Amino acid sequence: MLVFTRKKDESLVIGNEIEVTILNIGTGSVKVGITAPRHISVHRHEVYEAIKRENLAAAQSQIPKMDILKKLLG
Repeated sequence: MLVFTRKKDESLVIGNEIEVTILNIGTGSVKVGITAPRHISVHRHEVYEAIKRENLAAAQSQIPKMDILKKLLG
């Protein structure tokens, strides 16, 4: 993990397209602004994990059970 120290209104750039700016520093929290192209998804970690779980569940629900598949194939 790469660790940066930034103050309010300072930023860092990821690649050529993503800029992360520290907007506010409060007690126990930091407000971060992210500027990125629309084709790049930006999510909080817990939302990203929920999306991954839902995608995995959806993909698995499309795979028929082996006994059903054998009946279909005759």
